[in-house]
Amino acid sequence: MHPHATGQLSNLLYDVALAAKIISGYVRSAGLVDVLGAVGHTNVQGEEQQKLDVLANEVMKQAFGNTGRVSIMASEEEAEPILAANGAVDGKYVLLFDPLDGSSNIDVNVSIGTIFSIQKRLSEHGCGNLVDCLQSGRSQVAAGYVIYGSSTVMVYSAGHGVHCFTLDPVIGEFRMTNQNVSTPPIGKYYSINESNFTRWSPGYQQVVRYFKGVEGEGLGKNARYIGSLVADFHRNLLAGGIFMYPADSKSPKGKLRLLYEASPLAYIAEQAGGAASDGKRPILDIVPSELHQRTPLVIGSRDDVEFVERILREANATPE
Repeated sequence: MHPHATGQLSNLLYDVALAAKIISGYVRSAGLVDVLGAVGHTNVQGEEQQKLDVLANEVMKQAFGNTGRVSIMASEEEAEPILAANGAVDGKYVLLFDPLDGSSNIDVNVSIGTIFSIQKRLSEHGCGNLVDCLQSGRSQVAAGYVIYGSSTVMVYSAGHGVHCFTLDPVIGEFRMTNQNVSTPPIGKYYSINESNFTRWSPGYQQVVRYFKGVEGEGLGKNARYIGSLVADFHRNLLAGGIFMYPADSKSPKGKLRLLYEASPLAYIAEQAGGAASDGKRPILDIVPSELHQRTPLVIGSRDDVEFVERILREANATPE
C-alpha cells in the first residue's frame, strides 16, 4: 500500500506502545508507591496537577524526544511546544498528546488514558515550530489512545480502520484483540455531565430530554457517564453511543482541548464509521488558531451525532 514508506511511522507507533507500557506500570502500582495525590500546583489549563500527570508527561517526552522521528511535540501539561532532540535534522512528524486524561479520577481507581495525535510537519528546514502544531484534524496521519482499566488497551488508526491491542502482561507486548472496529450507527448509551444542565443552551437541554425519553418517541437511551473522556469514548465506540461535552454559560468556548483530545478521538470515530462535531461542523474540519484551543464535543455513533446537530439547528432557528 505504501511502497515508499520509510518505517518511521510504524516505529513512532511502537514508541507510543513503549510509553504506554511504562505509564501502565505506574498506574498499576499507584496505590503501592508515592505517585497518588496532587503535586501542589496547576498546569497551563488551570487544573490541579496530579503526581501521575507529571510522571506520564515526562515518560511521553522521553519516549519520543530522542528518537529523531519527531521534530516538535505539544502536551496538555505544557504551555509551549516542546522541541525534540535531533528534530531539526530528522524529525518528520509532530506529536500532540494528553499524557493522562481523566487524572482527577486517579485516586479513586477509575479508568484513565493517554490520547495522542500524529501529523507530518509543515516546515521543511530547521526546528519544528508552532505552525506545525496548528493543523486541522484532517492532516492527522495517525491517532489513538491507550486506556488503563481492567486491562491496558491501545486503540489506534493510521487511516485504514481502527484496531485494538491489549497488553499481555506475560510477554510484555500488545496483542491485537479487535481488528477493524465498526461502531453501531445508532447507540444505546448517552454520556454527558447532567449536573451542568442549567448552564446549557435550550438545544442541548432538548437533546437530553429526548435521550431520556421525556420527549419524543423511541429515543430513550441508557445514561452512562464515567467522567473520564477516554473511558466514556471507548465504551461508546465498541457498544454504540454518544458522548457530549457542550459549551455552557461557564465555558462558552467548550471545555475539552481540540488538538490533543477532541481531534484524535474524532479521527478514531470517523475511521470506525462514527462522527464527531462541535455541534455545527465536523471536529476534523476545524483549523486551530492556538495550541490549547478548546471546543464543544459531540462524538460517537453517526446517526446520533447527526440527530444532535439537527436539534441544535432547529433550536437556534426558533425565535425566543
